[in-house]
Amino acid sequence: MRVTIDKNSGYCFGVEFAIQMAEDELAHGQQLYCLGDIVHNRMEVERLHALGLRIIDREQLGTLHDTKVLIRAHGEPPETYQLALANNLELIDASCPVVLKLQNRVKHAFDASQRQDGQIVIYGQPGHAEVAGLTGQTGNRALIVMNEADLDQVDFSRPVTLFSQTTKSTAGFYRMKALMEARIQAAGGSLDSFDANDSICRQVSNREPALNKFAAEHDVILFVSGRKSSNGKALFSVVNGVNPRSYFIENEAEVLDEWLEGAQSVGICGATSTPLWLMERVAGRVAPVAV
Repeated sequence: MRVTIDKNSGYCFGVEFAIQMAEDELAHGQQLYCLGDIVHNRMEVERLHALGLRIIDREQLGTLHDTKVLIRAHGEPPETYQLALANNLELIDASCPVVLKLQNRVKHAFDASQRQDGQIVIYGQPGHAEVAGLTGQTGNRALIVMNEADLDQVDFSRPVTLFSQTTKSTAGFYRMKALMEARIQAAGGSLDSFDANDSICRQVSNREPALNKFAAEHDVILFVSGRKSSNGKALFSVVNGVNPRSYFIENEAEVLDEWLEGAQSVGICGATSTPLWLMERVAGRVAPVAV
């Protein structure tokens, strides 16, 4: 049996940068707080917890004073920075540059839309940390859409500016764009008042065609990801659409021997939040079966 780890899988730049910043701070032997899971991967969160990283929520953040807090790659809304100033918190800001650029674009678009009675729409997952940071740029007035039913909240007689969460599916974004264009035309409006911005990170979107090829080259695919990862869910749907013998796992303990029966090749891949060391452990679990 041939076991291959996808060379294109693993951390994106933003996640790798955040984890490196956390490790650099923790190397001094001091405890470090992080607002929310630093990465949507339970195994990596547990590894960093052993080094001294402590995950807190927004309520706990309000009780902290005179300490260091890491801002993860997903970014944060303006109120988080305001609270940090009030509580004398030193922020270790590991916000992904791609997310920060998008926050700035959303803020400028919102300011412009106010002068035109327009609306900002975010194609993204409600409650997701990145989406919270994006909507925060609009005073939480942006509309969040995930499916066609969500479009009922949009007034298509008014100007609309559309952005996407950076880790969403490219195909999903363009499907949403087409649905919105159809509704504008059905309402008798003009597409000139619709501004659709493909703000999906290309480090994420470029993985889709590579994963299509990788999934087709193997009898079985083991997709390693945290179950809370939005990117993981999107990329797994890609490999599962190509190879029905694809299995979503969090770690090597979840691999079942019957999945591998009759397979001559097993491909191991993962999300942008999946560490290489975890995919290597899955490979080590599979390898003895091939002997």
